[in-house]
Amino acid sequence: MQEESWRPDAIDTTVPSVARMYDYYLGGSDNYESDRIASEELLKQVPSTKVLAVNNRRFLQRVVRVLAQDYGIRQFVDHGSGLPTQDNVHQVAQAVDPTSRVVYVDNDPIVLAYGRALLDENERTAVIQADMRDTDEIFSHEETTRLIDFSQPVAALFVSVLHCIPDESDPAALVRRVAERLVPGSFLVVCQLVSDRPEIRKYVTDFMDQATGGHWGRVREQEEVAAYLDGLEILEPGLVEVSTWRPDNDLAPVQATDEWLEWGGVARIG
Repeated sequence: MQEESWRPDAIDTTVPSVARMYDYYLGGSDNYESDRIASEELLKQVPSTKVLAVNNRRFLQRVVRVLAQDYGIRQFVDHGSGLPTQDNVHQVAQAVDPTSRVVYVDNDPIVLAYGRALLDENERTAVIQADMRDTDEIFSHEETTRLIDFSQPVAALFVSVLHCIPDESDPAALVRRVAERLVPGSFLVVCQLVSDRPEIRKYVTDFMDQATGGHWGRVREQEEVAAYLDGLEILEPGLVEVSTWRPDNDLAPVQATDEWLEWGGVARIG
């Protein structure tokens, strides 16, 4: 856990952050008391949350490895990347090919501070502070243009972040904007929190919106997430609960409850 005396300037650590709550669920140390309190309170109502976070992280690692090994992808833009942890996107991709290049995007200043400290000696990886909805800023950022050649295939990642985008910002339109800028042979990786229980969708949405000071969108339904990738080629096994997407083995932790799921998959741009 972070010493409360250390923090980047202009950060109110009394307000929970989605990125830091996720870090807490993964057993990380880059979180504050407000994040831990909110995380534990959420677990009381949605007890599968911690296992869900672990399985989501493993899904991200498998997807990156598959795209790098099997499809030759060497460029990744990770929207809403969160705090660095073990086996980050650049580490997985560069284990396949050291020339792989990764741009992490997050609007949390703590992510920027920790990410840059971690990546100081990795010239093929960068962290930029930006709102993931601002595609123009992200694609034109000097670090993005330094690392990413958009005339070649790119994997754009939206892993467990689109539920942070409110309906008025239209997450489906965001995914389409990014897809339109990528050449054929590129990929979109999309998953978000879903539930078929209206009371869970309402509780979590209201709780997280209040806890994070409005930095939240909505827990959605599966068909809404499917619409993000409408018209694109979905890789096997399709859109699924993420622990079942091309699992390495049967050792992934099993959710004891299924009040909500991390649901999504990978689409290829033709």
